[in-house]
Amino acid sequence: VCAAAGVPIAGGHSIDSVEPIYGLVALGLVHPERLMRNSTARAGDWLILTKPLGVGVLSAALRQDRLDESGYATLIASTTQLNVLGMELAGMDGVHALTDITGFGLMGHTLEVCRAAGLGAELTAAPPMLAGVEALVRDGMKTGASSRNWESCRAAVDLPADFPTWRRDILTDPQTSGGLLIAVDPARSAAVLELAKNAGFGTSVVVGRLVEGAARLRVLATPIDAMGGPD
Repeated sequence: VCAAAGVPIAGGHSIDSVEPIYGLVALGLVHPERLMRNSTARAGDWLILTKPLGVGVLSAALRQDRLDESGYATLIASTTQLNVLGMELAGMDGVHALTDITGFGLMGHTLEVCRAAGLGAELTAAPPMLAGVEALVRDGMKTGASSRNWESCRAAVDLPADFPTWRRDILTDPQTSGGLLIAVDPARSAAVLELAKNAGFGTSVVVGRLVEGAARLRVLATPIDAMGGPD
């Protein structure tokens, strides 16, 4: 993966740890006019997610020896897919803000966009999930970080009545090398979706929108397409 990204492995060191740890430093230059922030989203923007959720669930299942070969292959395929799409989105007409979904989950990182931009957001209750994740999370599989994510943001989140706990766990599931969350003008959302799918992010989909108001997140019981979104 590093070779594909053009990253040289120049050295390292070893430590005594229960689990293998692998870390790199993100270091580089970007033109000031092409720098993408999470604070420049606009009211009315659609939110596009480029990777399905569930990396945390699959990782938890792996640690408990409850992940089959197919699930492991799904986990590896998702976490090793490079977010090269970000380079093409920088400076693209209609793309106003950008972030990635990592340890705070979809809910936490969407709230970060809200707080940075001074906006509210509406988010689907049913974002795309990696294959096999729904069955595992319905069976109670989740990480400790998922619960901590919920505790950290629950005061700023409005859930539908009788919202299933497993669906909340997906929205707070921590991702390793998760997808991009793109705030885009609705008129340009089809172009962004086409670009993402042509780049190998075939499950890219609109998962919410930004609205005027306080930095809060409302989870919707109705599907996103029922809100008048793009086909």
